[in-house]
Parts: sequence; C-alpha cells; structure tokens
Amino acid sequence: MSPKRLIIGSRGSDLALIQAGIVQTALRDKCDCRADIKVIKTQGDKIDHLSFDKMEGKGFFTKELEDALLNRSIDLAVHSLKDLPTTQPLGLEVGAVGFRADRRELLIMLPESRATAGLLPLKPGAAIGTSSTRRKAQIVYHNPTLQVRELRGNVPTRVRKLREGQYDAIIIAAAGVDRLGLDLSDLEVVRLDLEDFLPAPGQGALAVEMRQADEELVSVVSQLNSVIVQTETSAERGLLKRFNAGCSLPLGVFAEAGETGIRLAAVLGIHAGEHSYGLRRVDVTAGSLDEVISSAYSALTREV
Repeated sequence: MSPKRLIIGSRGSDLALIQAGIVQTALRDKCDCRADIKVIKTQGDKIDHLSFDKMEGKGFFTKELEDALLNRSIDLAVHSLKDLPTTQPLGLEVGAVGFRADRRELLIMLPESRATAGLLPLKPGAAIGTSSTRRKAQIVYHNPTLQVRELRGNVPTRVRKLREGQYDAIIIAAAGVDRLGLDLSDLEVVRLDLEDFLPAPGQGALAVEMRQADEELVSVVSQLNSVIVQTETSAERGLLKRFNAGCSLPLGVFAEAGETGIRLAAVLGIHAGEHSYGLRRVDVTAGSLDEVISSAYSALTREV
C-alpha cells in the first residue's frame, strides 16, 4: 500500500523545481505514489553576493529543507547531491540517490574571448567567473593568465551575466544547463573532459532525503535508488568527508564502479602563493569503498 499523498520540499529556482519534478514523476511511475512540491527558501538563496568560502557553516542550500523535514511540514526533500553535507542531522537519512546527469563541467565563453588552443582556450587576461574554490584552483593551475572573479546566482543568472559582458567566460555544471535546456547557441561551449577538469563530489546526481524510521516511506523511496550511482557518489563524498570539510575545500573528484573495483580520481588544490595553486592528484582503484577512500586520502595528504 502506498503512503498518503506526499509533500516534496524543494528550493524555488527553475533547476531545483525541475529536479523535484524528476523525483515527483519517478514516484508516480515507479511507485504509484502521488506527490506535491512545496517551495522553501534556503540561506544560499537569500545570500547571493558572497562566495561560499566566505559564508559561515555548512548546508547553505539544505538546512531549511532539513528543518522542514524534522518539523514534518514536508515528507521528502530533493537536493543536488553535491549541495548536501556528508553528515545528515539526527533523525534524517538519504533514502535514495540517482538520476545522475552529465557530471562534467561546461566552459561557456563569449565568442570574441576564445583562443585557439589549451584546456581552457581563453585569451590571456580574460575574466572567468566562478565562486567555487575547486574550480578556482583548477583554473589557476591550468591557465594562470586568467583573472578569476566571483560569480553567484542561479544558472540562468550566471549565463545572463556572461552575455552582459561582466565576464569573458564562466564555468558551470553541465547537468544544470542540460536539465534546464538552455539555448547557448550564441556562445562558445566546451564540455571539459572529466579526466582533465574534475567535478564536485556527487555532481550531477540527486538525493532524496527523508525522516528515519518511517518504514512505509522507506519502502517507497528505496525504489528510486540507483546502486551504481550510490556506490560512485559514496566514494566521492566519502573522500570529502575524510577532510571534514564542505564546499569550501578545493577538491575535485569522480569515481567509476566496475568489475575490478572502484576507481577514484581526485585533485586537491594546494596554495602555492597568494593567488596561485598547485594541484595534487591521485588515481587509485580498490575493491571496497573504505579501501579506495583511505588510499586516496592518504595520497592527497601525504607530505611531499
């Protein structure tokens, strides 16, 4: 028997509502369960003028949704998994992960700013926008001639700021652009190779968070879980958790689960000066989550 009609909590951006709609449709089609979507504004939505490393605490895009779960004003919360802290509040759990879209990054450029070659093919001195320390570290490492400038706002806002000429280029997640179906035909777009420019832990995947000990709801939500996405994102987020840090850590990582084990590739930005980064990279394969996470963490933190 399906539970009563559910209420899904979501941020109010177009992308967040599309992602909540993906889960809403899956609940209907896979579980014969109806759900409504309730919009909840988060701290990250309210404070859009600061970079993440200057904001206090964790869970900028999740805390208010988690509070709503705990006070029972919603039944489920849908998150971009990369926004979700690696530890859930007491009484909550991630009931399903999946629906993973392209986890690569998009380099989006004004046509007149493009250069002919390079991983980040931009003219020397070009201004590139991002608020992510992970992206900043990789940008500075691969093309130190670029000027990195802070960029906040939802995906359409960031693209609008680029079109207005506030930046020569921006880097954003491919998953968001793809899910929104944005027309970028007037801009230059490069999907950066996963091996060259590493994404955030859990990038492109969705998480369905819920209250613990609700057996009827667990039996429904668990049908949305993807085992392979859960395994890969557990490796990626498990490495992040070992650092006891959130999105302010300049860590790029992706995992691949295969017949021979779990491969985990990661880069960690290391300050080499006031405005420069080195990158420490690891690429390990092991038979279990604990082994691959421990091996990667040891290699990244080893004194050199």
